[in-house]
Amino acid sequence: MKFLNDWKLLILLCLTLGLAPYVPEPHIWGKIRWLAGGAKGMQPIDYFDVVLHGTPFILLLRFLFLKLIRKKQG
Repeated sequence: MKFLNDWKLLILLCLTLGLAPYVPEPHIWGKIRWLAGGAKGMQPIDYFDVVLHGTPFILLLRFLFLKLIRKKQG
């Protein structure tokens, strides 16, 4: 899974899949606000949406964390 270590691809995924659709606000942002507000009325498809749109950001954070750990080790 070499693509998980390609920061350019991860940034592209965050900007496309992670944030789409952009109007009226990024989709993941609306879902996060909904969750923070208590997730009232959320259905299973909405939780799947959070996972789908949040995965690129999780992968990018994982990549940055591993780079930081490797840098500290040597």
